[in-house]
Amino acid sequence: MESIVLWGFNLYAWITIVTVLAMFTVLLLTKIRADLVFLGAIAILFVTGVLNAKEAFSGFSSTSVVIIGVLFVVVAGLTHTGVLQWIVKHLLGQPETYSKAVIRLMLPVAGLSSFLSNTTVVALFVGIVKMWSKKLGISPSKLLIPLSYASGMGGVCTLIGTPPNLIISGLYAENTGVAMNVLTTTIPGLFCLAIGVLSIIAMRKLLPDRKAPESAFESTSDYTVELLVPSDNPHIGETLNEAGLNDVRGGNLIEVVHYDEFLSPADGEEIVMGGDRLIYSGQIDEILDLKESHGLVSADHHVFTLSEIDSSRQLRTAYVTFGSSLIGKAIGKTSFEKDNGVVLVAVARSGNRIDQSPREVVLQAGDTLLLDCPPKLKIDESSLTTKLHFFDSDQVPNIGKKTLISTTIMMAMVVLSALDIIPLLQCAFLAAIAMLLFRCCNVDQAMKAINWEILMVFAGSVVLGVAIQKTGIAERLAFGILDVCGDNPIVVMTAICFVGTFITEFISNTAAGAMFFPIMYQAAEKLGYEPFPFLVALMVSVSSSFATPIGSPTHMLVYGPGGYRFSDFMRIGLLMNLIILAANIFIVNIVYPLTPLH
Repeated sequence: MESIVLWGFNLYAWITIVTVLAMFTVLLLTKIRADLVFLGAIAILFVTGVLNAKEAFSGFSSTSVVIIGVLFVVVAGLTHTGVLQWIVKHLLGQPETYSKAVIRLMLPVAGLSSFLSNTTVVALFVGIVKMWSKKLGISPSKLLIPLSYASGMGGVCTLIGTPPNLIISGLYAENTGVAMNVLTTTIPGLFCLAIGVLSIIAMRKLLPDRKAPESAFESTSDYTVELLVPSDNPHIGETLNEAGLNDVRGGNLIEVVHYDEFLSPADGEEIVMGGDRLIYSGQIDEILDLKESHGLVSADHHVFTLSEIDSSRQLRTAYVTFGSSLIGKAIGKTSFEKDNGVVLVAVARSGNRIDQSPREVVLQAGDTLLLDCPPKLKIDESSLTTKLHFFDSDQVPNIGKKTLISTTIMMAMVVLSALDIIPLLQCAFLAAIAMLLFRCCNVDQAMKAINWEILMVFAGSVVLGVAIQKTGIAERLAFGILDVCGDNPIVVMTAICFVGTFITEFISNTAAGAMFFPIMYQAAEKLGYEPFPFLVALMVSVSSSFATPIGSPTHMLVYGPGGYRFSDFMRIGLLMNLIILAANIFIVNIVYPLTPLH
């Protein structure tokens, strides 16, 4: 099979190319889980003989993948002891100008993201930034994109801050036998962060000034709630005025649906009957108090007993995620409400409430939903988050001595690894064990913190890198780049980093790092230079995706809350990509001068 050659690639190489292209197409165009897509790609490469058994499963034993898994436990300890909340509480303050607000926001977020999951940090900050922006009189959309950008740029500053750094450094260690220091990318990362903060301030006019989605729910003039009169309601037989259901606190009755007859405007002398649907306009929470005070129920389905009223239900805001199965559907035509025990109360899009029955709105990614929920959703919330993302959490950790303990453990892990006293893998294991021994988190919390889907993607990315290198694709591409760019190492480094920066707008940055590692490594060797500085530049590039909301999970987290449109990211993001690319190439070549191979 290997003897068959077409355009310089043998059959195994073509199988790998087709598999990689098919995998990325599936990830972009379907809702199939990423871990299943990567597992399928590994299976194809193994069954077709491109990789042997050891190579096909090398990702699962990769040092960098194991480190990522163990770090999930360390992050769980920090999260459950309130470290993030303490930092948020003491660092944001009350800045006087937008420039100071950006600095006060981006620097702590970047610092946290250097050691913790970017997604965890952004998920915590989103709700706080929304409240903070209201206090400062700044639109949340002016701060939420900088929040997401800061998490990405901060993650670059250490090897453990972002998965591509661990993947690339792990592959470098396997190829050379030399381990990178955990602070290898700190100076380049900090320089790019400083340039990024200054760029955001300078280009603030490119940031959209959108209304917060929740602002649509604060209006009392254009908001409707539908409630139903159950058949055993004590007010049946009374007029609407007598029952106190016409002019109510917080709103007005604007329509009565009596059987199939629509009465609008509502007549206060109309007799209340079981099964009547009452449509009110006004203040959300006050109108919903009618459920308890007047024995009404949410009109999601016909209810005939007061026992179905749950006075402990609460309003929660959620955002439709990218890839959600609810996209393109109206809630009223699905079993979503019944399956989860929730009732859709209102829908907002780009900061404006949609002026139609909420259960008939065809949903789009980023739509904001106001839901009437039980205290605890009836299904596993982890499965619900494939459709929606909730920002309010009932798990509010207590800040106390364990906060200090978990912080000490994390700092000890970083220092011991940075000084090369203990290798990073052993440091991570010791830190995870310490988190459990000192009860910063329990075993259940630690196990739930491990994201197995992400680990599968990381392992699959490593295997793809092995296949690309083994089949000679990396070498051929490296030669192709050298033919186009000549033998100038700076030009070659810039060209590969440029492609890497824009590829990672559409695929996982971990996959981009694993795919471009062998290409960059081979290109450096063909030029006769030590690959180390080339790979440091690559680490920064594949984590610098600013131009699309799908370029990073953190962009998706702020997309709905900011009321953004897809084009909002491109307006400022394309320029940010180029600015950070230039800063990256400049600083890496100063900190790590190119060294010829011996």
